[in-house]
Amino acid sequence: MSEQDERLPLAETATDGLKIVIVGGFGVGKTTMVRSVSEIRPLSTEETMTQAGIGVDHTRGVQGKTTTTVAFDFGRISLDEQLVLYLFGAPGQERFWFLWDSLFAGTLGAVVLVDARRLAESWYAIDRLEHHGTPFIVARNNFGSPKHSLDDVRAALDLSDEVPLVDCDARDRDSSKQVLISLVDHLYTLSKVREGAS
Repeated sequence: MSEQDERLPLAETATDGLKIVIVGGFGVGKTTMVRSVSEIRPLSTEETMTQAGIGVDHTRGVQGKTTTTVAFDFGRISLDEQLVLYLFGAPGQERFWFLWDSLFAGTLGAVVLVDARRLAESWYAIDRLEHHGTPFIVARNNFGSPKHSLDDVRAALDLSDEVPLVDCDARDRDSSKQVLISLVDHLYTLSKVREGAS
């Protein structure tokens, strides 16, 4: 049994929980990221894709994908003896987007995971986060060697300079951790700006 397959009990000293949501289009690696970084075996609602989804689900660019998240993925990271980070991976298919508003409730911030080969599928996630006023960063999940620079991705997504844009490999634990650290750094910077303005 690997370290990630172990069931680690939540410490009795844990008193505070923080919530982060990972969103993005279908097949960008949200479930993979939650799995790679969670200290517990994640709760997953992945189901096998069936013939019923033909004509409903848009699988362009991910034709080899055989499963899909139908509710959310859930993982956990203990930051210290008292502070726990809860990770929620949102479903990427359009027919499940109605769940997103509920997932955004009470969240500290979000990661928009993007596949640079299919950037248009990220616009809805960015739009919903901006609509809710939820702070976020964007992480490009690298599928092979990137063909475009991060500046090109920023321009294509029309991201402001204030929104951090980072590279990652969602399969790699350390890479996924760095994405979460980037989000926390961004949230800290925003809080300092608010303090200075008040």
